[in-house]
Amino acid sequence: MKILGIETSCDETAVALYDAEKGILAHDIYTQAATHAPFGGVVPELASRDHIQKLLPMVKAVLGRANVSLHDIDGIAYTAGPGLIGALLIGSTFGKALGYALNIPTLGVHHMEGHLLAALLEEDAPSYPFLALLVSGGHTLLVKVASLGQYQILGESLDDAAGEAFDKTAKLLGLGYPAGAKLAQLAKKGSPTRFKFPRPLTQKPGLDFSFSGLKTYALNTYTESSKGEQDKADIARAFEEAVTDTLVIKCKRAFKMTGLKHLVIAGGVGANESLRQKMAVMGAELKVRTYFPRFEYCTDNAAMIAYTGYLYLALAGKKDDTLAINVRPRWAMDTLT
Repeated sequence: MKILGIETSCDETAVALYDAEKGILAHDIYTQAATHAPFGGVVPELASRDHIQKLLPMVKAVLGRANVSLHDIDGIAYTAGPGLIGALLIGSTFGKALGYALNIPTLGVHHMEGHLLAALLEEDAPSYPFLALLVSGGHTLLVKVASLGQYQILGESLDDAAGEAFDKTAKLLGLGYPAGAKLAQLAKKGSPTRFKFPRPLTQKPGLDFSFSGLKTYALNTYTESSKGEQDKADIARAFEEAVTDTLVIKCKRAFKMTGLKHLVIAGGVGANESLRQKMAVMGAELKVRTYFPRFEYCTDNAAMIAYTGYLYLALAGKKDDTLAINVRPRWAMDTLT
């Protein structure tokens, strides 16, 4: 069975083809970073227009690299939410229209569920049940994963997500767009001891997160500094240390609460080197196994959408039951079944 995956939730256009026997046959990601850079952030209308221009050529290119024709596809999975409504409409309309033309089933996939299951694409994949830390530009979630579709939200961000805090802090340091990755690079040049930022909500019980205060703390620290390049690097380092330490502390608590022995770290921030190193140390300390998707499966991608679609279409017998376009800019994971 071959499933075509389409991801257009924000500012990446992505296409992938998953084969039940061979795994991902081909995938491609087009980033719109250059389009949005002059504005310092994503412009929804421009994102939608770019998806329209790039999607069909990318589908043709991915199928060509896989040496597969349209009529060899058995199903189509597309991101139905959460995300920018205009961007979501492009992928969902394209996916449903193509599915109708080919007379094959289609399915709208939850973007964050795709991230959660991305680690299952690797040869060394976790088995159910496991704990998942989903850290992206729009979400920070700790999830107990019992099985496909059976998710319990243990903790979530009460304000800014970790990735959003990275982007906003980098922007106030004048690092441009896309900012989060630039902050992580700058942090490598910073002193680990000059500034000490707070680890928010770690002194209180529970597994929820709060990162908006760190952004303000970074702003105040920068305002009081001489605003030189080393100041920026030291602030970036202190900020990154605070965020990654907080994520590790919360994961430790979650393991003590649940007794689970496997941890999946996914989402764009899951590509952060400091976070990966600290989670590996934590895993050895607690004798739990940590799993990371490869870097290209951490950021928004269609491989995870194609694979999640396969699990539901082929194994769970789920599919769209109407041609109506139904996207969800906001979509809580704990509503999935």
